[in-house]
Amino acid sequence: MIPSTPSLILHNCKVVTLDDGDRSADAVAIAGERIAAVGRSDELLARAGTQTRRIDLNGKTVIPGLIDGHAHMDREGLKEELHSIEGVGSIADLIERIRDIARRVPVGEWIVTMPLGTPPEYSGMPGALAEGRWPNRHDLDQATQDHPVYIRSIWGYWRHTLPLVSIANSRALAECGVSGNTRPPAPAVTIQTDPADGKPTGVFIEEQFMPLVELTLMKRAPAFTVEQRTRALARSMGVYNSFGTTSVFEGHGVAADVLAAYQDVYRRGLQTVRANLVFSPPWSLIASDETRVEFVGAWMKFLAGRGYGDQWLRLNGLYAEIDESPENRLRATALPQTGWAGFNYDAGLPAKVLREVLIEAARCGIRVVGLWPNMVELFAEVDRVVPIADKRWVYSHLNVLNPDGIRRIRDLGLMVTTHTNRYIWKEGGKLRDRVGRAHENDIVPLRSLLEAGIPVSLATDNVPPSLFHPIWHVNARIERNAGACIAPDQRLTRLEALRCGSYNGAFLTFEENDKGSIETGKLADMVVTSADPLTVDPSLLRHIVADITIVGGNVVHQRSQGGMPSAGSTAPGRSNPGGPARTE
Repeated sequence: MIPSTPSLILHNCKVVTLDDGDRSADAVAIAGERIAAVGRSDELLARAGTQTRRIDLNGKTVIPGLIDGHAHMDREGLKEELHSIEGVGSIADLIERIRDIARRVPVGEWIVTMPLGTPPEYSGMPGALAEGRWPNRHDLDQATQDHPVYIRSIWGYWRHTLPLVSIANSRALAECGVSGNTRPPAPAVTIQTDPADGKPTGVFIEEQFMPLVELTLMKRAPAFTVEQRTRALARSMGVYNSFGTTSVFEGHGVAADVLAAYQDVYRRGLQTVRANLVFSPPWSLIASDETRVEFVGAWMKFLAGRGYGDQWLRLNGLYAEIDESPENRLRATALPQTGWAGFNYDAGLPAKVLREVLIEAARCGIRVVGLWPNMVELFAEVDRVVPIADKRWVYSHLNVLNPDGIRRIRDLGLMVTTHTNRYIWKEGGKLRDRVGRAHENDIVPLRSLLEAGIPVSLATDNVPPSLFHPIWHVNARIERNAGACIAPDQRLTRLEALRCGSYNGAFLTFEENDKGSIETGKLADMVVTSADPLTVDPSLLRHIVADITIVGGNVVHQRSQGGMPSAGSTAPGRSNPGGPARTE
């Protein structure tokens, strides 16, 4: 039951409702955690009581809260849990930076830093250093010999270019037992050695996107603790709120350490982004193929349907991947540590085994999420045994899809989530070169998918965390290298893009009746934007941020008067007035 007297009224604004008629309004009344009314300012203000808070938005635009369909939200705050070496322009600068860190760290304790380079991609190294080379153990030893020092590599998908490079000082190498006799854990790893004496230089080079060195050779370097993940996750939510994100779907699945952090944030009342988590299974911990099928049919039935949880935190569904990679099995030996991943590296299985697991999942009503194109064929095989068309299974990270593939996805009743930061913005030109101009419309074919009636949810993959980047990608279709427009016939209108960033995200989590549009009775999750996404200059669309973010009727983020995000977000049950709008 929604209270009759509003607790909050937003008025004198442009409300983009995204309801079935795409109706506009100029006021929203909120009572408790839900929307009480949408309409005209004079009518809604007449309902105000003595305790009603009123915010005059001075013509600003209000949209439904954005829902990230593949967020990896936990990663964002982790970047502040390691020492920063951002901005160093030379190896001499780096030595001084680490020397300064060492003064504040007890003797003998590890110093683990973020990668060299400028966030978020950490590109341009080592060329951006005055010396034009990677620092080595001798350089780091000049900073401190009293501490093991390890400069971690990037998570390769931040940049989508190789190699990954990490660096250790002499003490760190000694503590991890890395010597001239140490062999690389995999062919993609090079332990750089000094030609003069054959000893390691401290530089590790990896030709793979997911780091392996930190989980094997350097695994004695401290990993992220659950306490760090909890602290970082609360910080991450503030960042996502600052870009208007009010809900996330973690389709790549979460491992136990990330799930524990979410539960801790929830218990502490710090959660400001609703989260729907998918389970990432650690298959190497289960003895046999037969046991894995039984595991799904018995213990994992708690993942069926909507799973368990509430409107703030829910776990349901199963992440699945075809994978027999020995490198991933090596990474999995570090469990329960998962590094930047946050998912289990051994979540993949051989195709024949996975087919039986997914058939059992379909029988049990467990929704499955697949990341790569080969999963669509496997979903079709499952469907021939147990129909899945009404179960909203998910195909993520859409890149290239021809008309036959679109029809198959439609017939299987799949949801689609995107990775436009990679497949339009970063690699759209490469994809066009690969498929040829005659098949250009197969590149992230969103127009064709929507016309086929397939729900598409936009996603950030945390590179960067703002959904306004994907909203701009699917409208402008620009790739960054040559500035070319990729498959312009597949453009979405801005209104369609907003719908994919909100309502379709709610459909992804079976919550379309509760969120994704601004309608009476729905959860009061909405955003006051810094500019109108429907009319702002196209070049500025991706730079929109949230002036105010409201989740469950509570203001969880508000920009300061100076235009910068406010320090921290406000937990449910509290408000944070101030900023660009006028509170009455």
